[in-house]
Amino acid sequence: MLAPEGRVILISGANRGIGRAVAELLHAQGYSLSLGGRDLNSLKTMSADWDPSRVHVARYDAGDWASHRAWVDAAAARFGRIDGLVNNAGMHSAMTLRTPDEAALDAIWAANCKGPLNLIHCALPHLEASGIGRIVNVASLSGKRVRNDHVAYNMTKHAMTALNHAARRIAWDKGVRATALCPSFVRTDMTAASTALPPEAMTQPADLAELVATVLALPNNAAVAELLVNCRLEDTL
Repeated sequence: MLAPEGRVILISGANRGIGRAVAELLHAQGYSLSLGGRDLNSLKTMSADWDPSRVHVARYDAGDWASHRAWVDAAAARFGRIDGLVNNAGMHSAMTLRTPDEAALDAIWAANCKGPLNLIHCALPHLEASGIGRIVNVASLSGKRVRNDHVAYNMTKHAMTALNHAARRIAWDKGVRATALCPSFVRTDMTAASTALPPEAMTQPADLAELVATVLALPNNAAVAELLVNCRLEDTL
């Protein structure tokens, strides 16, 4: 297992849900973190009591590619290295084939696909230089199968899974390893209105954080391409 001390991880959308759980655990384990998001006050508040020498906060807006480069450059300048990227920021859409909306589709495509792609692009030279670069793309089981009519969400999560495998291929020889984290229902704000399962039956963000920490710590010769995580039985998965 790779020691966390000195390693720097970028996390998008770290102020709530899965991203926050990942940030809290990684900070407790000794990683240095750069937290990216649109709500800087929320990020600063959640990390106010953390070791200030191991925390950096920056603006990240999936639709503003200039913010991606600025974030990566600022994190590299602050810590001198980047060893991992957790692409967690994303959004949901209930759009179906019967109710297409171009603006809604563009918004979710920017958040769930274009943003993660550009962040990987910007961070890749640093991850390659690390020799043990890690990328975790928070996708969904909706990126592995389709069980509802939310076509825009399903499409983007399938695309994110494809992006993950592209990232695995392009820099494998330089030690970069990418994992797609594909959960079903997770107890977050995104599922708060869902009636499919009671909240206590859903996967908890803290448990997904443990999985993220594990794949970050695995050596180069124990790479995990995908993690399918479910809170209920699905025969095909």
